[in-house]
Amino acid sequence: MYEYITGKISFIYPSYVVVETNGIGYKLLMANPFRYTEQWHKEATVYVYQDVRQDAILLFGFQTIQEKQLFLKLINVSGIGPKSALAILANDNHQGFIQAVENNDTTFLMKFPGVGKKTASQIVLDLKGKLSDFDVSDYTGSTDGVTGQGDLLSPNHHFNEAMEALLALGYAKRDIERVKKQLDPSAEMTTDAYIREALSKLI
Repeated sequence: MYEYITGKISFIYPSYVVVETNGIGYKLLMANPFRYTEQWHKEATVYVYQDVRQDAILLFGFQTIQEKQLFLKLINVSGIGPKSALAILANDNHQGFIQAVENNDTTFLMKFPGVGKKTASQIVLDLKGKLSDFDVSDYTGSTDGVTGQGDLLSPNHHFNEAMEALLALGYAKRDIERVKKQLDPSAEMTTDAYIREALSKLI
């Protein structure tokens, strides 16, 4: 029903953003909402997929049409739901994902939350040879800027937001605790930058 929504990014949370247009705030579930940090309280265009279920109507948001198309391919794979698809999209290493599919590297694919051996094999079976049209350079965003919203958490607001975002993506608490030890919570980094670095260590 929806192709995209253009409006003001009014809120940014670990698992979604709110885009306000014509007095209505649309909750858009996203792989990494903090990619929109620089556009907070500014107008942005977000591509949208509407998921209609028996108990809910959900909207998923994407920075580019290519990201949306990759999401659609992923959720058509048996065993991959929207949450697992978002976890895959959250990682900046889309080239690594595509190469894993082409090389039958199920071990790499099983690093994503919600992807077991059977599902990893199904991803390869369904998507191998079908991802060559995706330009992975389209997925990377800026890591600059600050959120400027919410009360600061101790010791580092951006660090804590990033850990909440990883939890929202479905990563196990034990894996998040492991990666936390490899990050510097006192570094002057944005939430987006923390998420990107954490994902690079998880995948």
